[in-house]
Amino acid sequence: MASAGSSLGGGEAERPHPRPFLIGVSGGTASGKSTVCEKIMELLGQNEVDHHQRKLIILSQDRFYKVLTAEQKAKALKGQYNFDHPGAFDNDLMHTTLKNIVEGKTVEVPTYDFVTHSRLAETTVVYPADVVLFEGILVFYNQDIRDMFHLRLFVDTDSDVRLSRRVLRDMKRGRDLEQILTQYTTFVKPAFEEFCLPTKKYADVIIPRGVDNMGVCSFCSCYKPHCAAHPGHFEWRHLQVAARGDEWAWSDIQAIVP
Repeated sequence: MASAGSSLGGGEAERPHPRPFLIGVSGGTASGKSTVCEKIMELLGQNEVDHHQRKLIILSQDRFYKVLTAEQKAKALKGQYNFDHPGAFDNDLMHTTLKNIVEGKTVEVPTYDFVTHSRLAETTVVYPADVVLFEGILVFYNQDIRDMFHLRLFVDTDSDVRLSRRVLRDMKRGRDLEQILTQYTTFVKPAFEEFCLPTKKYADVIIPRGVDNMGVCSFCSCYKPHCAAHPGHFEWRHLQVAARGDEWAWSDIQAIVP
């Protein structure tokens, strides 16, 4: 079993952990969601920290694809299964897992193999962390899940850029170009327009051009490392207020940078 987040040390009994700040990161396929998450982690200096001690962790909605039947898997191997439809995800497991994470509990999350389109027996143990970034194409679609996020980011990237990235990514996974393009026009693009794009209105912060927009990425990484209420923990309260306020300016953002 792999692990992520802050682990328990030296056999100590598990102690209550502050509830994490849960951030949802949505956007179309290959929009740069995971790259934005990784950039935020880098700006906070967490990518250099051992995964057992990280105060920030990243989880993907892709881990929660449903277990396919033999017939569905056969379609998936031919590029004929719609992985971009809300029904492709195990929303009950996703909700339960996120609920436990928000409550500061240690959880096990599934591992998904995109080559064989299978949920693996191996799971990843996620320990309590101060900040959890949860990214995926439809993380804002289900209201029960959407309402759990303290901050919602939408990565808005040009469709041609997203398509070129997806082609390169899927070819590295051993898929045929014609199959990739057929799947994109048949399932991916229509699903984006019907299910993903409408959820953009729920975002607190929209990130045009993804990780290339360093200004917004830097804003999303603003924190106070030594909050009086929780010494040693990240303080995201000010970021939440700034992002959700009716009006804010860059001077307000600069004021919360340590």
